[in-house]
Amino acid sequence: MKVRITEVGLRDGLQNEKLVLPTEVRLDLARRLAQAGVRRLELGAFVSPKWVPQMAGSAELLKAAVGAPEFRDVQLSALVPNDRGLDEAMQTRVPRIAIFASATESFSLKNINCSVEESFARYDDVVKRAKKQKLSVRGYLSMCFGCAFEGEVKESVVVKLAARLVEMGCDEVSIGDTIGVADPKQVRRLGAKLLRELGPRRTTMHFHDTRGTALANILASLDLGITSFDSSIAGLGGCPYAPSATGNVATEDVVYMLERMGVKTDLHMGRLIETNRWLQSKMNRELPSKVGRAGLPQRLGIVRAPN
Repeated sequence: MKVRITEVGLRDGLQNEKLVLPTEVRLDLARRLAQAGVRRLELGAFVSPKWVPQMAGSAELLKAAVGAPEFRDVQLSALVPNDRGLDEAMQTRVPRIAIFASATESFSLKNINCSVEESFARYDDVVKRAKKQKLSVRGYLSMCFGCAFEGEVKESVVVKLAARLVEMGCDEVSIGDTIGVADPKQVRRLGAKLLRELGPRRTTMHFHDTRGTALANILASLDLGITSFDSSIAGLGGCPYAPSATGNVATEDVVYMLERMGVKTDLHMGRLIETNRWLQSKMNRELPSKVGRAGLPQRLGIVRAPN
């Protein structure tokens, strides 16, 4: 079995950090991730730097990366909130964009200042324009397992909205446990419904490790036949508009678990750990990845490097 990992540390990871990394440092991080075998990399977001200052310079970052030899085999992408964001993204020639919606009204209003229906109306035009330009489109759906403002979220609502994103033209939908409340039983139940509606090719799981269940939730997803996951180098992450939303599951923790199980990721464990430690020096703090802290076991055979 082989899984597909989308690295979201440069966008979802950095957007909640107090420290704003310079564009050249973010480009260096992207290069290091590519050298570690990352082949799906979200680089930034075309959002207002007034509200998300960490994403300032995304255009410069994308322009430097798109077409560069070190990213020849990497699918680069950027988040766009509206038509203006799409205009800016297209100027960089990025081949893939992402849009973001919510499974709950309260978070939609907090995050993008509009209702769920208004967001879908907005994105319909964005996706149509993107498709005309031959761009690939990913859809994020937040608060799928529980909402910081509304509590329980109906699974039927999540499935319906995910299906609407596909109908709109999204090539895949990333199902977000935005505040890290999901458990494996819940993941199996919702994941089975999503697979029936979307199929495995269009279903991606996006877990935050706020309460320590992200790896267990990935394993539950894998048991269902879901093989596409988002992760963030060193466990960076969180959402500035969701209380208690801490980091995404760490890429190196995911890779360690999967490779130990014999599941191929084609990511280089040693280089991921090196990147983690380099990044800690730039962030001026210890980062939450467990494998990043502990390193690899000295006497156990583990983790193939990609060919």
